[in-house]
Amino acid sequence: MTRRSSVALVTGAGSGIGRATALTLASEGVRVGVLGRTRSEVEKVASEISAAGGQALALEADVSDELQMRNAVTELLSEFEHLEIVVANAGINGVWAPIDDLKPFEWDETIAVNLRGTYLTLHTTIPHLKKNGGGAIVVVSSINGTRTFTTPGATAYTATKAAQVAMVQQLALELAKHRIRVNAVCPGEIKTSIDENTSLRHEEETAIPVEWPEGQVPITGGKPGRSEDVAEVIRFLVSDAARHITGSPIWVDGGQGLLR
Repeated sequence: MTRRSSVALVTGAGSGIGRATALTLASEGVRVGVLGRTRSEVEKVASEISAAGGQALALEADVSDELQMRNAVTELLSEFEHLEIVVANAGINGVWAPIDDLKPFEWDETIAVNLRGTYLTLHTTIPHLKKNGGGAIVVVSSINGTRTFTTPGATAYTATKAAQVAMVQQLALELAKHRIRVNAVCPGEIKTSIDENTSLRHEEETAIPVEWPEGQVPITGGKPGRSEDVAEVIRFLVSDAARHITGSPIWVDGGQGLLR
């Protein structure tokens, strides 16, 4: 189990996997910085944690904005004094469209949130993990770009998700001497609100002409996984039970990626 005095920062924590992770870690006695772009959402999650007897701090920031992230991390350290756990979860699906139809600004937005956001999350927090003498980082990637490449028009999205795993593996070696572990979780279809920031255009031009088996998630009879399914894996990865695991992507997809 994680130490009761541990402090975590969870990005994209206002809903979905981030919310489930914040609640799960808080249930272990971890003090949690609940970070997101929508203050009302992160305040609600922080209130849920407090109502259950935990400690949380609502942090409003856009992960792609350097100043906002620096200020959020400063606020977190001012409140909780140290930091051991970072969960880089914030991300968007963005626009899924044929590559010749995908606009440069649409590409840039997906890269900014998913990749620059991951970079800034780690860039601003790793100095504090080093100062603390170690810690654990989990980056939330996807089966897209790591196991599957069949989502119509998702070139920008899959590029960011593949890059996140590459970052994890690179940093696992770089940070090992600082006793910082870095791993990735790669969810498949999970019931979250991420589809709300997805725009799909001209699917007929990019869809792969394959007939998939009925139900995409074998272990659940086709039903999507739950955010809690991913949060439980993250809880393990940041705990002492995973002390010898670093640089590893773990697919949390119920076997979905093996079909696609």
